[in-house]
Amino acid sequence: MADAWNPDQYAKFREERRQPFRDLLAMVEPIPGGRAIDLGCGPGELTRELHDTTQVAVTIGLDNSEAMLERAQAHAGRGLRFKLGTILRFAPTKPLDLVFSNSALQWAPDHEKLFERLAAGLNEGGQLAVQMPANHEHPSHVIADAVAREEPFASELDGYQRQWPVQQPEWYAELLHTLGFEEIDVRVQIYPHLLDSREEVVEWVKGTYLTAYQSRMREEVYEKYVEEYRSRLMRTLRDDRPFMYTYKRVLMHARKG
Repeated sequence: MADAWNPDQYAKFREERRQPFRDLLAMVEPIPGGRAIDLGCGPGELTRELHDTTQVAVTIGLDNSEAMLERAQAHAGRGLRFKLGTILRFAPTKPLDLVFSNSALQWAPDHEKLFERLAAGLNEGGQLAVQMPANHEHPSHVIADAVAREEPFASELDGYQRQWPVQQPEWYAELLHTLGFEEIDVRVQIYPHLLDSREEVVEWVKGTYLTAYQSRMREEVYEKYVEEYRSRLMRTLRDDRPFMYTYKRVLMHARKG
């Protein structure tokens, strides 16, 4: 399966993507001299901000995209390093003081088992901070999945269907309590992004959600897929300029008891 992550495509909406990260970071208490990991670190500039703001001694940025990590290396040093790996195999060799993940865990299945492993990787008193998109009911996502289930794309995907593992916010609050966390804070926030036009929604989704399909399609088939997706999405969205792209996200922070 090809690495479909493109740092330049992802960076087209750098400032819009930065705000949820900073809202999550504001929930984290500084940990001078501690150890942290950023799961799904992407191109690394926000991991640098995480490392410096929390005052930890060591931060590992983990990502499964070589293209993203190549870009991230520019931010390494002074206690921050980046590593190729997958969230699915998260198992730190030393307990951590902070497990942080900004817009990445939505790619991992079975959140009950996943959060058990995240909890197991924390020291007593360690912090868990997670932000995940919860925008799967927006037309930008619904139509992407609908087109992928049609031919010729369904055959090209060989049975693959994008699954959405993100649960309701109260589910996470209850799970964190069951796992022994305290000071549990789970929020839902709507981010109203003002884009130049509705066409920019396609560019946004190409940088994230559509990568699951792009990585499994030949280039020429993926180009036809995007054409069909664009056509159908434009018939659904209002032709406003600027266009407000509403994006729902779940943010959570808790401390291991």
